[in-house]
Amino acid sequence: MGLTIAQKIIKAHMLSGDLTVGSEVALKIDQTLTQDATGTMAYLEFETMGLKRVKTERSVAYIDHNTLQSGFENADDHRYIQSVCKKHGIYFSRPGNGICHQVHLERFGKPGKTLIGSDSHTPTGGGIGMLAMGAGGLDVAVAMGGGAYYITMPKMYKVNLIGKLNPFVTAKDISLEILRILSVKGGVGAIIEWGGEGVKYLSVPERATITNMGTELGATTSIFPSDEITKEFLKAQGREEDYIPISSDADAEYDKIIDIDLSELKPLIACPHSPDNIVTVESLKGTKVDQVCIGSCTNSSLFDMLKVAALLKGKTIDPSVSLSISPGSKQVLSMLADCGALSDILASGARVLECACGPCIGMGFSPNSAGVSLRTFNRNFIGRSGTADASVYLVSPETAVAAAITGEITDPRLLGDEPIVKMPETFKIDDSAVIEPATEEEAENLEILRGPNIKPFPKSLPQEDSLSADLVLKVGDNITTDHIMPAGAKILPYRSNIPHLSQFCFGVCDTAFPERAKALGKSIIVGGSNYGQGSSREHAALVPMYLGVRAVITKSFARIHIANLINAGIMPLTFKNAEDYDKLSQGDKLVLLDVFEGMNKGEITLKNETSGEDFTLLCSFTERQKAILKAGGLLAYTKEGK
Repeated sequence: MGLTIAQKIIKAHMLSGDLTVGSEVALKIDQTLTQDATGTMAYLEFETMGLKRVKTERSVAYIDHNTLQSGFENADDHRYIQSVCKKHGIYFSRPGNGICHQVHLERFGKPGKTLIGSDSHTPTGGGIGMLAMGAGGLDVAVAMGGGAYYITMPKMYKVNLIGKLNPFVTAKDISLEILRILSVKGGVGAIIEWGGEGVKYLSVPERATITNMGTELGATTSIFPSDEITKEFLKAQGREEDYIPISSDADAEYDKIIDIDLSELKPLIACPHSPDNIVTVESLKGTKVDQVCIGSCTNSSLFDMLKVAALLKGKTIDPSVSLSISPGSKQVLSMLADCGALSDILASGARVLECACGPCIGMGFSPNSAGVSLRTFNRNFIGRSGTADASVYLVSPETAVAAAITGEITDPRLLGDEPIVKMPETFKIDDSAVIEPATEEEAENLEILRGPNIKPFPKSLPQEDSLSADLVLKVGDNITTDHIMPAGAKILPYRSNIPHLSQFCFGVCDTAFPERAKALGKSIIVGGSNYGQGSSREHAALVPMYLGVRAVITKSFARIHIANLINAGIMPLTFKNAEDYDKLSQGDKLVLLDVFEGMNKGEITLKNETSGEDFTLLCSFTERQKAILKAGGLLAYTKEGK
């Protein structure tokens, strides 16, 4: 039997395990990336390990999330990260250089390599044939230290693209179409490979948009072949030597095959408050729009921005609309300026923001109260924009421009002729905003700079064989990491201060949760399906751990979050019978019996002392994961020298 693209890369990097679906696989990691909202904690964890230098081929720290410096906290974090990078062998991408995924695609990503990043949209790298996965900061820290990254061997899905896109139908619409087909949990436990004749019509930026949005499917990652289009992109970036061809074998087998006829697609839009709430743009014709945001790691490439500039040229945005545009990198911004496209954007009345994540993670440019905001981003979770009652829609850049010009949701096919945008043969190369690390000799005398907001990594407790705890919070399906640990300008500056950050935990669901959990000392959370979807932020596990949460019981979990819970020493368990979820109530007194024996059997008994009922919970831990939980988390396990 032949191999898929992902199976080939996994096999080449496998330290232990095999390609059997569901088995644990240990992978050698070639590259890592962090961003500043998750990076400070990742580097605190790396320091705790006591290693002098990173052992990867290339590790890069990006400053792209917390760039709104309304106090000392973010600036202190950035200074800390820069000093750690200098000392420990990590490249440092300065504020303003761009969004981690866009810059990494341009300057560092290599086909056939493995990449993990402390950001859930790291699969963007799959657009050039990388095996790129989002991970918790602690997993990234371990990989930087030369340790393996463990995954459960995924299933393989294939999406065959047939035909060619019609004018004003884009890669973003392909992303929304696969979300319509599979839903936000339809990719869980799978790697999605994109192929078919239609692939040859997609540029690397378009492919990267699709692999970026694959995160919203819950997939382990998404990946495209590395072909002549990949080679042209790398050559234009001055990196032709990084190119290698990668494709699946003709007799490769897949667990699921999906065909998408590109010629039948229409412009699509994701309605509030989920990326898979998909309808056609034309079905919402005339809906009043207050705000439009173009950018994010999904749609901020030069290819996207040149199309936006061409559509805005000679036009003025509607007086009732506020339009922001965030180029994805310094390279993109400078090339827009050099060719005159930036002037066309500015003349339209748009506000050009810095090359950063910005509004996508609630860092500025929040909508007006009860406002309608169309965004070219990847997520529209409730409250993520910074305005709790806003209605956020996800669209392509073309649909975004149509709304900005008309003041309402408008099918972009009504704008006239589609502008023809070609990728440049040569990109402007300027890596001056990437600071190289010191040599090992120079590093010996360098000091790590810490501000008062940077607190030590919180201590976890070893798992108990019998756990008695109250049910502190019961939540429903599709609880995201934004529900558990919100982002936004008011909260993100405290990502390196877990005690302060804990005040905001589950604030979207229950503002009294932090105080109640802390008072209990030990507690259990119960959730529905797809618990922990969204970001890779380990804070959604670390903060509950700090507040005393010892176990989370759900109908099902998202991939990265279940790993983060184990890393934090919190036991993730699922109901054997989904209907048992309805038999538990917040405030119930619960006991997990014979935990260690149950870990070995794969079933643990839950006793509800309030109702007198017993339930069976399922777990599927590897020997390594059992040891991590018994030690009280991955950091404690690593310190024990395991």
